[in-house]
Amino acid sequence: MAASETGLRRLSLICIPTVLQDQGVAFYEALGFEKRTDTPYGNGDRWIEMYLPGEPTGIALAPPPPHDRTVTPMVTGITLTTADIDATHAALRERKVDVDHEVMRPGDPVPPLFFFRDPSGHTLMVVQQAP
Repeated sequence: MAASETGLRRLSLICIPTVLQDQGVAFYEALGFEKRTDTPYGNGDRWIEMYLPGEPTGIALAPPPPHDRTVTPMVTGITLTTADIDATHAALRERKVDVDHEVMRPGDPVPPLFFFRDPSGHTLMVVQQAP
């Protein structure tokens, strides 16, 4: 079944469970994200959406389900791009972000990349865009 036949239109958010939401917001804002949504709901929960400026796809820093308020760090699958992998790696290290020790350079067709972790321990990847 083709995507157009399902009614699906676009990827809008990737939700990652976050207990310490204010800490998560501060972390992503320090990376250059902007908070577009911060709405209370339920019993004291908040729905928070973070986006890179001008981008339509964001990250939701949502509380874990009510039946289990713990968060197990996970590999999110979120991939961010940069024009200069070395400069971005250095900038994140300067900001004391938990980044891999060095940039990986697997070779064609895989671009240079590295991983970093957010305050919840979730892993995200940064890859260098082709020129």
